[in-house]
Amino acid sequence: MEKYLVVGLGNPGVEYVNTRHNIGFDIVDSLAKKYSADFIVKKHAMFTSFSLRGRMINLLKPSTFMNLSGKAVLYHLNLNKIKSSNLFIITDDLNLPFGTIKCRRNGSAGGHNGHKDIIEKLETSDYSRLKFGIGNSFIKGKQSNYVLSQWSQQEKKCIVPLIEKSIDVVINFCFSGIDDTMKKFN
Repeated sequence: MEKYLVVGLGNPGVEYVNTRHNIGFDIVDSLAKKYSADFIVKKHAMFTSFSLRGRMINLLKPSTFMNLSGKAVLYHLNLNKIKSSNLFIITDDLNLPFGTIKCRRNGSAGGHNGHKDIIEKLETSDYSRLKFGIGNSFIKGKQSNYVLSQWSQQEKKCIVPLIEKSIDVVINFCFSGIDDTMKKFN
């Protein structure tokens, strides 16, 4: 059975629930709910898995905070014997307009500390990713406040369908690979 590791990045703790920076957590939470998979505490993370048409899809929410996500990703890749080509990281992205969903085969950290730590721990940037645009309408120097703030009322109206689209992206990745996923969803 082909195995995948889908990692939603975010920060643990109630103060971060429904913030822009935690969209990765929100997407994997919704995916787990859709397939009736319950998260359990596992080393460095919340973890669950489900099988779907011959694929084992493992979901991970690191408990190490965004900037230290690499430790959890590396541990669970090795523990579950998953190749890095079947790794899919979901993050927020300030450089994309709100609601834009973009997939990439690999790339730099692009200023995202979660990616920076994953690249450092894996010693490669060669893994697939879903970047969820959160926009950048913040005053210079207030980036941290912006990413850690709640969605605006207007954004909240759009979040559910965008999360559903993101779930479609994840499932497509697991069945058709990153090239087909980029072609269909970018």
